[in-house]
Amino acid sequence: MLSYQHAYHAGNFADVHKHLTLFAVIDHLLRKKSSVTYMDTHAGRGLYPLAAEETSRLQEYREGVARLWQARERLGDEPLLGDWLSALGRVQSRGSGLDQYPGSPWWLSDRLRPQDRLMLFELHPGEHGHLARQALPDNVERIHGDGLQGLVKRLPVPTPRLCVLVDPSYERKAEYVEVAEAVLQAMRKARHAVMLVWYPLLPAGRHLELLEGLREGGLRKIWRSELRQREPGGGERGMFGSGMLVINPPWGLDERLGTAMERILPMWGETSRHRGDWWVGE
Repeated sequence: MLSYQHAYHAGNFADVHKHLTLFAVIDHLLRKKSSVTYMDTHAGRGLYPLAAEETSRLQEYREGVARLWQARERLGDEPLLGDWLSALGRVQSRGSGLDQYPGSPWWLSDRLRPQDRLMLFELHPGEHGHLARQALPDNVERIHGDGLQGLVKRLPVPTPRLCVLVDPSYERKAEYVEVAEAVLQAMRKARHAVMLVWYPLLPAGRHLELLEGLREGGLRKIWRSELRQREPGGGERGMFGSGMLVINPPWGLDERLGTAMERILPMWGETSRHRGDWWVGE
């Protein structure tokens, strides 16, 4: 089933959570000169005009990135947020206006160095078509195919370092287990990899299958970040939060991202909460 298109949700609070975490990880990786291979298993379009039919239908960005953009002068003194918002500003076409939101292919390619490489996997034919039309550096490979399978098949990589973003739609229940299995296979092939795994927080709680799968696989050194806009319950449906797992996180990522998230929370209301903790298999 390939019905999911991220354009309907681009720029929402989960995107901010995911991409701010990714941005912080890349910052750490760029402190060393040695080359990095980046992999994005579910790349999407790469760039989302906010006036597009799909994005303007739900306008989830208004409750997400738009609130940070409106407060960017106040938030800019926080180092991570200031850098992230500055980068976001470079992709806008109308000066101080917010008219586009970049997906993970843009966040990954924006600071790609000549010695680095980036592999973008996208299975949805329509989304891959959009991605193929994006202007990206020459050391970016766009692959029309299954990202989880592609990740495992492409390992090991020739560069000394590896960073992977796993960000599926989870529109199929089986994807939670499939993600855990693919991550475990990949980590057996590349134990040094920095792996970022996004998951939604939904009332059904199926993300627990993903966590349990990784726990049973015996992975160690995982930092978990969960952003909740509200607590589940009360009969409300839909995603109430966003989760990120970072396997082999760079030193200091937990404190840096935690500080930034505390500054963001007031932008999203009194019920917003962030929890960051070290999560390890038993």
